Amino acid sequence: MNYRKKPVEIEALQWTGDNLAEMEEFVVNQNGKQFDTVGTSLFIHTLEGSMRAKPTDYIIKGVKNEFYPCDESIFKITYEQIVT
Repeated sequence: MNYRKKPVEIEALQWTGDNLAEMEEFVVNQNGKQFDTVGTSLFIHTLEGSMRAKPTDYIIKGVKNEFYPCDESIFKITYEQIVT
């Protein structure tokens, strides 16, 4: 059987290594802060545990309001920006 991914809009922000204030505003939910930083690495607390995001990775807000990192090359293949 073949399947197609359902089209869904997501919110995402690219981690640059120096946009911490912007990331803090984006990755905070009702449970508080959802990440830690070590140098330029960002450690996102996901449903599956802590995941490391490096500069250039995108942080995606999922359909259950969870956050997780995505490599820039995968992000660009999978998503396109919506211009409003």
